[in-house]
Amino acid sequence: MTENSQNPDLPARILIVEDDAGMRTLLQRALQGDGFRVRSVASGDEMWEALSVAPVDLIILDVMLPGTNGVELCRSLRSGQGMSHPGEAPLRQTPVIMVSARGEERDRVQGLEIGADDYVAKPFSQRELLARVRAVLRRGNQPVPVASLQRRETIRFAGWTLDLRRRELTDPTGVAVDISGAEHDLLTSFLDNPQRVISRDRLLELSRTRLGDVSDRSIDVLVSRLRRKLGRDADALIRTVRGLGYIFVPEVERL
Repeated sequence: MTENSQNPDLPARILIVEDDAGMRTLLQRALQGDGFRVRSVASGDEMWEALSVAPVDLIILDVMLPGTNGVELCRSLRSGQGMSHPGEAPLRQTPVIMVSARGEERDRVQGLEIGADDYVAKPFSQRELLARVRAVLRRGNQPVPVASLQRRETIRFAGWTLDLRRRELTDPTGVAVDISGAEHDLLTSFLDNPQRVISRDRLLELSRTRLGDVSDRSIDVLVSRLRRKLGRDADALIRTVRGLGYIFVPEVERL
């Protein structure tokens, strides 16, 4: 049984596939701010990898991507490429919203004809995108966040607990640990990619809107700050992989 089927009140899971780092960050923050659970990747290869790790309820797919473009990726999804997760609908049924700087009628028609559920031309407002996301999810009877409904999404690891809605971190003894916004975002990035090496470039991208001067050194400093908050076992939780980046070691449980 899946997380959504266990608790239908949880908001929908959205995967953003967008190679422009600035646009990807803006989309992710807009959707998270509206209550959705969001992951983001920069290419088709990363999309397939993300879908193999965890299912999603909606894909926001840029057309102009490096390597395999969004049109071909959408065709592959609709042809049934990729495995579905137990209890989940097949990947070919996953709703897709295509986004592109190409907004002419023939481009929109092509996107819809290959199986996209909606096609949004750039530039677009956050308000328009959120409205389209909600409309597509409602058509598929997927959960849509309601601002007035208080929900909690909790992640546990190595005895620690992170409440994503309250942005509260609690240590294994039950004591709340104060963390900054940048530290919270960094920890969330690790929790979204447990037991996998995350490059410094990827962490730079994820932290770009929180840090004024982004560099490898600023990421290392931020990781050091987070390790201090995690106490004496921090080095065992977040390990440095020389020449590559970092890996978050413990298993992660989402409630």
